[in-house]
Amino acid sequence: MNLLPNPSRRSALQALGSAALLPLAAPLSAADLPGRLRSVRFLPMPAPTLADPEAMATTTVGSALEVTYADGRRQRWKLAYDTLFVTGDRVPDGRGGEVVAGGCRDIKGNPIIDRSVAGAERQFFSDCPDGMTLLALPGARAPGVAGNTVFAVVQFEYVSRDAAGRKLAGPLPSPLAVLTLDQDPASGRLRLARYHEVDTAAVHGLWTTCGASLSPWNTHLASEEYPPDATTAATSAWFRGFSRHLYGDPDRANPYRYGHVPEVTVHPDGTGTVRKHYGLGRFSHEVVKVMPDERTVLMGDDWDNGGLFLFVADAPRDLSAGTLYVALWQQTSGRGPGAAKLAWIRLGHATSSEIEALIDGGIRAADIMDMRTAEPDEAGFTRVPYEGKFNWVRLKAGMDKAAAFLETHRYAALRGGSLGFTKMEGVAIDARDRIAYLAMSRIEAPMTNGSGGIRVEGPYSGAVYALSLRGGQHDRDGRAIDSDWVPVDMAAVPGLVARDYGGGRRRQQDTLGNFADPDRIATPDNLCFSESLRTLFIGEDSDTHVNNFLWAYQVETRALARLLSCPVGAESTGLHAVDDLNGWTYVASNFQHPGDWVRGLHDRVRPTLEPLVRARWRDRYGAAVGYLTAEPEGIRLRAT
Repeated sequence: MNLLPNPSRRSALQALGSAALLPLAAPLSAADLPGRLRSVRFLPMPAPTLADPEAMATTTVGSALEVTYADGRRQRWKLAYDTLFVTGDRVPDGRGGEVVAGGCRDIKGNPIIDRSVAGAERQFFSDCPDGMTLLALPGARAPGVAGNTVFAVVQFEYVSRDAAGRKLAGPLPSPLAVLTLDQDPASGRLRLARYHEVDTAAVHGLWTTCGASLSPWNTHLASEEYPPDATTAATSAWFRGFSRHLYGDPDRANPYRYGHVPEVTVHPDGTGTVRKHYGLGRFSHEVVKVMPDERTVLMGDDWDNGGLFLFVADAPRDLSAGTLYVALWQQTSGRGPGAAKLAWIRLGHATSSEIEALIDGGIRAADIMDMRTAEPDEAGFTRVPYEGKFNWVRLKAGMDKAAAFLETHRYAALRGGSLGFTKMEGVAIDARDRIAYLAMSRIEAPMTNGSGGIRVEGPYSGAVYALSLRGGQHDRDGRAIDSDWVPVDMAAVPGLVARDYGGGRRRQQDTLGNFADPDRIATPDNLCFSESLRTLFIGEDSDTHVNNFLWAYQVETRALARLLSCPVGAESTGLHAVDDLNGWTYVASNFQHPGDWVRGLHDRVRPTLEPLVRARWRDRYGAAVGYLTAEPEGIRLRAT
């Protein structure tokens, strides 16, 4: 396989801010893809407008996929969206009963009841399905499945509001489910046969589960973002509200149990079990992605003053022990989204059981470090950026390991890591070209003011960066990094940079209300990569696009195509590209919080669209879990 750089692709990247060169591959040969594909092309759809308000209020697909085979034959599919369920639906539990899709439960497994409307009490259910993976298990055969038995795991991020329309006093524990799906061998269509609610009591419940990925060993890797600040949790109404929802006791939950990486194992009977890994750092895990070596994990950090983190496991297929690193951004250009060489700072080595034992033993933030929010008169404190502000911290003796894995943001900054990224979201890996893709949803302060060690221009509506992956690397102290998949540089992909109107944050709008060009990406969030299609899929979470879109970026031709439009105000979530599931190709795709109106952005469309959204999406409390396929049958990349 030819991995020599393509001069045209490299020149385009080099032109953007004199970035470090990226190892981009030559055009595909016919033998490089399953089914001996010669080329892949997505035919885009236009953005919906008020000329068709129904198209703006629902999931709309008007795109197509065309492939050319090595023998010159072509095949075209009209793309379509299939919904497995809408949150709040009654779905089969596989035991002859039904449960509420996305329903929230406490630590004992009891439904958490929304009593905000007297006489209309109901179980809380999430309007925010997020990370999702599709998988098959050898020999699985489930009752009620007529075709092939396949599975999906879906996690739910949060609940936006109660039935009375009010914001909650604290987050609800995040639900997690294994779906048993009946795959029609003739059409590839998927039907929900069973919805299994995974018991999370053993991991003390889940906190704000966001993006997800499928591990190389066929498990679902979840995430817990926006971890509670352990220095203030005891008096935080938000965290105490979570504890009350989960335990019935506002003082019971321990903040150090949240902000980690849960791993879900699916069993052949359609059930699932979950455990948490405590050694991958405690920060705002957006998504974790394991490299092909089955040891190296690249992790996004959705946080103000976020960092780029890397974990190298001691053994393949086992995330229970390893070494944690934070990136040092060595800027080579500040123009536009900027570019940099990357160095790595070793934060420490730990086993998951070591860190869990510290939590079980009752360790507190005050045991690990002294922390101030204003500059103290005492000596020994270091100023570090934290959540858009500054903290002054002083590490206590012998607490390096506890700090590295439980106070990761503060400790990584203390060690000199570049804690200056904003809204670092999805991660995807192109294994053939040895490139990682990373979504920066918004580029704003601190990325633009230098307070976290980074100073770039923008745009506010974000960009997707490419990171070259290399072996033979050493950390800042000269120690070898035991991985061949270490990011060494970082530069925005020229075709994946947003274009704000008026040159800044929400200054000008088009006639529909967009603050950013709707024919380019804006605030990219979810990412996934298809090796077979050589395509990066990009889902938006935008406050500058009226509708959020799902895009396909074909890395060989650099063509960008809009594939899908989410309901107005909804975020595109749950992306997972599945190249071959019993011969069929899918892109898992959910959305969350339809009709989440942003003042200024949606003012021109809301009067027309709000009644349509309410009628279609359970009065704005329902959101869809589904997948991108084709009609009248799914996508099968046939062999020749």
